[in-house]
Amino acid sequence: MPRSYLSKSSAIVITTMVLLTAAVAIGQSKAQRQAQNYDKAARATLLHDANVYVASDADSQKVSLVTPGHEVVVIERSAPWVKVFANTDINDDANEDDHNKPEFSEDANVTPASGWIRDKGVVGPNTPDGDAILYGSAAEFEDQASRPHAPKGAAGSAHLLYKRVAEYFPDSPLAPEAAWRSADIRWQVDRIDISTLPSAKEQEAYLRPQLYEGEMKKVMKNYPGSKFAALAAYDLIDNKLCGDWQGLPKCPEMETGLYQKYAQQYPDSPKAAEALYNAVYRQGVLVTMYNVQEDRKRADAAAQRTQALAQDLKQRYPKTDFAARGQSIAFRVAQGIPIFGSDRD
Repeated sequence: MPRSYLSKSSAIVITTMVLLTAAVAIGQSKAQRQAQNYDKAARATLLHDANVYVASDADSQKVSLVTPGHEVVVIERSAPWVKVFANTDINDDANEDDHNKPEFSEDANVTPASGWIRDKGVVGPNTPDGDAILYGSAAEFEDQASRPHAPKGAAGSAHLLYKRVAEYFPDSPLAPEAAWRSADIRWQVDRIDISTLPSAKEQEAYLRPQLYEGEMKKVMKNYPGSKFAALAAYDLIDNKLCGDWQGLPKCPEMETGLYQKYAQQYPDSPKAAEALYNAVYRQGVLVTMYNVQEDRKRADAAAQRTQALAQDLKQRYPKTDFAARGQSIAFRVAQGIPIFGSDRD
């Protein structure tokens, strides 16, 4: 086969591939622009489960379901119905990799769909007192999620509804706490889920799945210097902790530094006293571990550090339970009572 024919054929193939790639890129770009150009005023969420119908008729075919906190884009209103493009945020969630997706998501198989919903419980950026309404609904779901035999999806609904408060009403006084609560719910649920994995017992943090930090870091970025930024920073410590100490001093020594540094960096944080107590406890544990290893020098140094940290905790946060608990740890260490393992003589 002539060389010139091969060159011509290759050129045709390459040109076709370029055109196809460009067409796909144009299509994606158009979809992205449409998503980005949604009128903010048209965005809304629901406070309850709502069926999406093909027509503004309850006897028509159901095409989708919108659960509390998920978004719709309002296209038109025809009382008592609203035409919407429903679950517009599902694709955004799907773009996250499996590690980053909220473990409590109940809508993994739901796809965006256009249709009609009842004009009930629809809250958007222009809803009077919408920030309080969304916040209150989120708090109710959060309370339900904390109870035994919690309703399925309650935690996920609370997470999303708090998130909408911060998104729809960024200037609301409720926005900082709502953003924090949204991030914290996801963090705590994912932490429980990861704790059930065999890798959760690994000593090194990098040997287990890491909790998704994106939402916590967003809180710190959007509300710097606030107590909610400090609370987010405290949660982030979880990703650095050992899964299991395995009776070795390496972990409690490292973790003491993490908590002591936090207390120094965020002295006014609601978690500062707890962080300092965690440092006291870990130094007390080290006394026990070093005594088991018959390393008297290190045991004495840990005992001295326990007393110093407990005294610092007492002086800085005297009215907290953590100050009293720190004093208890220091007393037991001074009495030679083991803090880790069995304390029977």
